[in-house]
Amino acid sequence: MPSTSLAPVLARICAAYARIEAVDRPEIWIGLRPQSDLEEEAHALGTRLAAGEFLPLAGRLLAVKGNIDVAGLPTTAGCPSYAYEPAADAPAVARLRAAGALVIGTTNLDQFATGLVGTRSPYGAVRNAHAPDRISGGSSSGSAVAVALGIADLALGTDTAGSGRVPAAFNGIVGLKPTRGLVPTEGVVPACASLDCVTVFARTLPEAESALALMTTPTARPVPARTPGPWRIAVPPTDQLGELDPGWAEAYESTADRLRAAGAVLVPLDLSPFTEAAAMLYAGAFVAERYTAVGAFVDSGPSGLDPTVAGIITAARDIPAHRLFADRDRLAELRSAAEDALGDADALLLPTAPGHPALADVEADPLGANARLGRFTNSTNLFDLCAVAAPAGEVAGLPFGVMLIGRAHTDERLPRIAALLTPPVRLAVVGAHLTGEPLNPQLLSLGARLLRTTTTAPVYRLHALATTPPKPGLVRTDEGGAAIETEIWELPPEGLGTLTAALPHPMTLGRIDLSDGTTAAGFLCEPYAVAGSKDITEHGGWRAYRSGTHFSPSGAHASASGAPVSPSGD
Repeated sequence: MPSTSLAPVLARICAAYARIEAVDRPEIWIGLRPQSDLEEEAHALGTRLAAGEFLPLAGRLLAVKGNIDVAGLPTTAGCPSYAYEPAADAPAVARLRAAGALVIGTTNLDQFATGLVGTRSPYGAVRNAHAPDRISGGSSSGSAVAVALGIADLALGTDTAGSGRVPAAFNGIVGLKPTRGLVPTEGVVPACASLDCVTVFARTLPEAESALALMTTPTARPVPARTPGPWRIAVPPTDQLGELDPGWAEAYESTADRLRAAGAVLVPLDLSPFTEAAAMLYAGAFVAERYTAVGAFVDSGPSGLDPTVAGIITAARDIPAHRLFADRDRLAELRSAAEDALGDADALLLPTAPGHPALADVEADPLGANARLGRFTNSTNLFDLCAVAAPAGEVAGLPFGVMLIGRAHTDERLPRIAALLTPPVRLAVVGAHLTGEPLNPQLLSLGARLLRTTTTAPVYRLHALATTPPKPGLVRTDEGGAAIETEIWELPPEGLGTLTAALPHPMTLGRIDLSDGTTAAGFLCEPYAVAGSKDITEHGGWRAYRSGTHFSPSGAHASASGAPVSPSGD
């Protein structure tokens, strides 16, 4: 990897560790790797890329839930006395590393992946990324918050009852829960081995989809056929959702309306088979599988056990076998009813959770608060369904999220539907993010697409900054401004958030006025940073300055002698 290409990766690593220090959330991590280790791996990536390897995740930072094996870090499952040193990465981790991802560390979780709250851990309760007095959601709490705070680009979680979805909703990010078996669960401490799934968190759908695609194992199981036409979304009546936090019913109905406005067809659905099955996951005999996983260890009385988790697991020891067989029979009946209720719908739309409790609420009622959170998520794996959790706005200043649940192996379908909820935003770039420049891959990885090349309004000055990689600083001026070459890109709103979270000083995000009278979000420079820098406004753009030409709004550049030069020389 040339030094100019390696620089963004090293800058991303540096920004992540600066962010860790700035947010001061030590409860996110169980094992945090030294910055120097990641920088060493970044240089190794450069060697691999120089040798011609295709590394689609080169330099993306990955956080891994602490019940998933990462070579070189202990696997604790949230219990220090359970810790062991894995001999190798779990396959899910190994596949992302092989694609160029850099593991930054292992993250905190509800102990033994038992909980949806994110507070059941001797490593501390993981606070919400947006409101520290609220829960982050579990059990994949640390992974979700690491992504939401802009520390990691991707994170792995697990999902048995909703742990790859509830934390996504509470922290305003995307969570993909694949079809069971699509991603290997080897190297994962089991919660309920027959139901467990490895999941992925990201700030955008394209990022999450890319990571999931790289982790999956090819399957011969066919994708269910669908009737041609608009997406068909099953929507239960609001009164079947039960008690929701204030404003959540309205937010859910508004989300359904947005899907309808985007062209989807809404069809009614009876939710009762789903909610009855959800109650069976912990109240029935299926919880006995948690005792199978770690019951003998818990019975040995080790140190560091969370009392709520230990109580759930030990209580499962004495469930009689006949209850399991009865529950399996009833589940089969409910699954058949659920399939009938779905009919030809492509997805079922639900709130991800019925509400967002405070840390104090969970402390006051640890079992009741947790049970409520699984009302809509618990049945998904029992019914062998897949799901995507996606942001859908805010309620009372906190993220509100919804789920789209589909039949097994419709994993690629659900993000396409979820994308209807997040209309793209426009971004104006004038420097290192331009096509062909070193930071342009950041835009591409976020699902951005180039709309057009234009110029700013003639009210800006452009300066060459002494940065690595080299970049310009665009500053608005009251007089003496000029039109500057600009590319207009379209990308998901979450992608803009990703860029903003990693934006180094002196760059800022603001409104840029364009030559056609419209505006777009774009990268500007704080005025103090251009003092003493070279003013390159006369070139009309960054690429023209770098190539010694002059940008012409017609699309050509002029050389120093005035002869036109093809833009392909940039």
